[in-house]
Amino acid sequence: MKILLEINDSKASYLLEVLKNISFVKSIKTISDSKTKILNEFKEAVEEMKLINEGKAKGTPFNDFLNEI
Repeated sequence: MKILLEINDSKASYLLEVLKNISFVKSIKTISDSKTKILNEFKEAVEEMKLINEGKAKGTPFNDFLNEI
């Protein structure tokens, strides 16, 4: 199982040390703020697509999207 935690910077090093000393924790990987931002934006996009597919939100036609670029 993989778990993603968001930890306050001031407490992160302490938690990482605790996790390193637990025998059943296989690996610890940290991700940068930029990767976190990308993951959050991707999650928001997926949620928006779900709302559009359910008819709860309106999407932008593809040609309109291209014209905005």
